[in-house]
Amino acid sequence: MKVCALIPCYEHGKPLCAVLESLAPFELPCLVIDDGSGPDTQERLDAIERELPFVRVQRLPVNRGKGAALKQGFVLAADLGFTHAVTLDADGQHEVGKVPDFLDAMRKEPDALVLGEPIFDASAPRSRIWARQLSRVAIWVATLSFEVRDPLCGMRAFPIALALEVARAGVGDRMEFDPEFAARAVFAGAPVRNVPVRVVYPPGGLSHFDVRRDFPVMGATYLRLWGGMLARSPQLLRRGNRS
Repeated sequence: MKVCALIPCYEHGKPLCAVLESLAPFELPCLVIDDGSGPDTQERLDAIERELPFVRVQRLPVNRGKGAALKQGFVLAADLGFTHAVTLDADGQHEVGKVPDFLDAMRKEPDALVLGEPIFDASAPRSRIWARQLSRVAIWVATLSFEVRDPLCGMRAFPIALALEVARAGVGDRMEFDPEFAARAVFAGAPVRNVPVRVVYPPGGLSHFDVRRDFPVMGATYLRLWGGMLARSPQLLRRGNRS
């Protein structure tokens, strides 16, 4: 098993520095996919790449969305010979100290998709928590199971082969990527495991979630996933009986 860290980045140059410094003790090569950031962030990423030898930056020429950046990262990881990737968000929300738990889960079950199950503190906006609850229910309905404890957490561990297979199924390019990928991994028959991880919302944190753009797209994604439920239900129910 050859593992890398994979981080999509869009205008998060400053908090990304702290994330990468926290990752250093785990000695994982790290691929940063810059999703069309502006000159200031590009300068920061250039400096990071010079100063941290375990970091490699690849740029997308224009902003295409988190899902597009991750899909590009999976292709790069495969080209470099990696078999698995641990993903984190660039804004410092995720508990980097949990990386060994994701590595242990991958070693025990190399074919599994390992999802972060968030534990929120008082910094989490109530609106975000309620939105997550709706997303959980939507994915539970789509998969006819409770295997996916949280479909939105960006701290995950992917088998690269699974990531490429599911990405080829037409998973969305923006914020809908995370829940859609989790559901389609279940449809593909992949085992799903969940690792508790603390999630914080740093003061002044930069979020790229756009309610007017992303909420309708995510709603349409859930409807599309539900639309194929009847055809998939025998397979999903057999899976549920085995788990």
